[in-house]
Amino acid sequence: MKLKSLLAASAAAFALFAGAPAIAEDAAPPAADLPAGPEGPALWSVSDEDTTIYLFGTVHALPKEVKWYDPEIAGALAQADTIVTEIKMDPGSEAAMQQLAMSKGMLPAGTTLRSLLDEEQTASYEAALGKIGVPAQAFDQLKPWMVGLSLTMVPLMQQGYSPDSGVEKIVLSKAGDKPQDALETAEFQLGIFDGLPIDQQIAFMMSAAEGIDEVKATLDAMVAEWVEGDADALAEIMNEDMDDPALAEALLYQRNANWADWIEARLAEPGTVFIAVGAGHLAGANSVQDYLAEKGIETARVQ
Repeated sequence: MKLKSLLAASAAAFALFAGAPAIAEDAAPPAADLPAGPEGPALWSVSDEDTTIYLFGTVHALPKEVKWYDPEIAGALAQADTIVTEIKMDPGSEAAMQQLAMSKGMLPAGTTLRSLLDEEQTASYEAALGKIGVPAQAFDQLKPWMVGLSLTMVPLMQQGYSPDSGVEKIVLSKAGDKPQDALETAEFQLGIFDGLPIDQQIAFMMSAAEGIDEVKATLDAMVAEWVEGDADALAEIMNEDMDDPALAEALLYQRNANWADWIEARLAEPGTVFIAVGAGHLAGANSVQDYLAEKGIETARVQ
């Protein structure tokens, strides 16, 4: 898998996974060169005679100055009886997620992260840690996938991105006390990374280390296309560079197929549902919409 592809995968993981755990967060200056006003993030709907399901693609962390909440999204959210996210996002669930991440993300006793790396990898890895002000030994007890996520998220948070400004947090705050549901569990999401072979975990981590100076520019580009509602351009950045079939299947395609099954089943019940999931799942080939189309279920672009 090429470095460009792995860098896209690292940024995509940050954008796709609602529960991706952060290890550190520093005070951040404002992010620059991002859209300042709503252009129309993409919104779709699936419906039958007594059910409407809105599909809204999200970015799980954003700079606070990015404005995207517009009347079309507000109207769809107001109509909804239930709000559905990838995983439960109440404070108790988030705390449990952090505990689970640290449990799954620890290496066996007697094994250190750097002992799994060759000399060249170790040098690149330690250089990346130095760039974000983290001591070389800080992550020695963590599995490569956990460190890979952290090396993607920490520099983004240091440069202005925050889950507190993420789309799900805003949607849930606007939804008030409406019932909430989830498509997946935190254990399932973390299990995707924890189940990767160790060499693939290391490749994922090294891509984050070697692309640490570029990850913000990559996510900035994703956010710019997302705010404009250009799902095709977003897919080019987020999905199409993931040329490792196993990683693409695990991160995107199988989950999209599962969610299409969920939507098909939910159409059998009356009501209105607002689903907010990572934008990459609703863009490009093998999207949720593609799997719905295979079932004969039409998706209409609302915005």
